[in-house]
Amino acid sequence: MAKRVQLGKSELYVNPIGLGTNAVGGHNIHPDLDEEAGRQLVRTAIEHGINFIDTAFMYGPGRSEELIGEVVKESGNRSEIIIATKVSPKFVDNSIVHDNSPSFLREEAEKCLKRLQTDYIDLLYIHFPDQETPKAEAVGALKQLKDEGKIRAIGVSNFSIEQLKDANQDGYVDVYQGEYNLLNRTVENTLFPYVREHRISFVPYFPLASGLLTGKYHKDTVISESRAKSKFFKGEAYEQNLQKVNKLRQIAVAKGAEVSHVVLAWYLTRDAIDAIIPGAKRAEQVLNNLKTLDVHLSEEEINEIDRIFL
Repeated sequence: MAKRVQLGKSELYVNPIGLGTNAVGGHNIHPDLDEEAGRQLVRTAIEHGINFIDTAFMYGPGRSEELIGEVVKESGNRSEIIIATKVSPKFVDNSIVHDNSPSFLREEAEKCLKRLQTDYIDLLYIHFPDQETPKAEAVGALKQLKDEGKIRAIGVSNFSIEQLKDANQDGYVDVYQGEYNLLNRTVENTLFPYVREHRISFVPYFPLASGLLTGKYHKDTVISESRAKSKFFKGEAYEQNLQKVNKLRQIAVAKGAEVSHVVLAWYLTRDAIDAIIPGAKRAEQVLNNLKTLDVHLSEEEINEIDRIFL
């Protein structure tokens, strides 16, 4: 069993390898999802010691929460499982609008509780900032929910550093979720110093850069249409990224590990990051992600990876 780590200054302790679940009921993100496969994916995670499950209203929308709620309830193990979900989107004339107003956040939190079939949410994030609501006011609404026992920890996602500072002026933010991977390290200079100083855990999304950092892409790989739109797969940048991944592959082969395990293990050496939430579409991918915990990087290897991706 992996040693549990604390998320920020919260009372939440998690396996450093969590599970991102946009492929569990996220029919609006992934076409042709099999819901039973999604349930099985969550069951497998729980059975193998993953206790940090990350979802959002936007996945489904709402369906991911419902499926996770079913599986957690059937496990009979609610107190051992840390459920994180996210609110802010609403649909107006078929388009997504974000709303951080206290009344809306409270309303949405109540709906999440119902979908998840639970009395409390361990970690509730504001998924995206709106342009109108002062962020301290938005987080104040989550603090009220926390005081009422409806949530245990407060998170924000996709906030700029200025928005995060506003949100955290009373020290209430426990976790920040944002884009970070070896091919996009900009937050190391902006957000990382702040979250370290204020004991906020940074949880990266897109940790494997749309699959490019798994090592499964080569010069002649046919890129799918959706992948081709990603900045990581475009033109010269793609070729340069492949060269970097090939250098990483040498480290992985020497360790008898997969490229993705080395990448994820490297993130866990960053002092701003306590846990990661790689996604999965199949149960066997969940088990594969857990192999990250068997990878131990030397100081020299950590520095070499740092240099490759500068």
